[in-house]
Amino acid sequence: MFNKASSDLSSLSQQNPLDPAATNIKKDYAQQLREEYAQVIDRLELDEQQKRYLKSRWLDQVLWMDGRANHARNWYRRLRLTSIVLGVIVPILVTVNVGKDQVNEKLLRGSAVVLSSIIAISAAVEEFNQYGKRWYSYRRSAELLKTNGWQFFQKSGQYRTYKTHQESFPIFVEQVEAIVQRDVEIFVTEGIKADRKEEEKSKEA
Repeated sequence: MFNKASSDLSSLSQQNPLDPAATNIKKDYAQQLREEYAQVIDRLELDEQQKRYLKSRWLDQVLWMDGRANHARNWYRRLRLTSIVLGVIVPILVTVNVGKDQVNEKLLRGSAVVLSSIIAISAAVEEFNQYGKRWYSYRRSAELLKTNGWQFFQKSGQYRTYKTHQESFPIFVEQVEAIVQRDVEIFVTEGIKADRKEEEKSKEA
């Protein structure tokens, strides 16, 4: 039974989500991952309550944090790329010489002002939402959860000294909850820091 689970884990880890042959086009990647992990969990030598914890707590947290990491990464890259590209274009517009053509000169100046505003807005939105930091935090937590899960399933790492999954399950639960708690603490701390910065700016204004 465990050999079968190990075989499923190996195929899951080697699968490329971008490979059409390996992905069911009727399902999104998260749903496919959920179903495949659930099949592996069902084959473990655990009772129903323990399997329910793996599916409703560990697996849900893995998928949620993975999704939030991707969301934060995408917005971080969009906003940063916008600021970088427009930051290069604006100086070019300012230095363009159109001679005595006042219409084109006003058009260039107006475009420079608009693009500069977009740069400022992009930077402000990124700073306010902390997409870069959130990307790192969510990705780190998701990968820690995955690593602990793989080690638990394969009886490797810190779980290698246990003979069965039943014996190592309490340690696994402690590790999962510690990772989740750390992520919550980081989120709360960052929120407090952001609020303090806003208060300081308000006082300065």
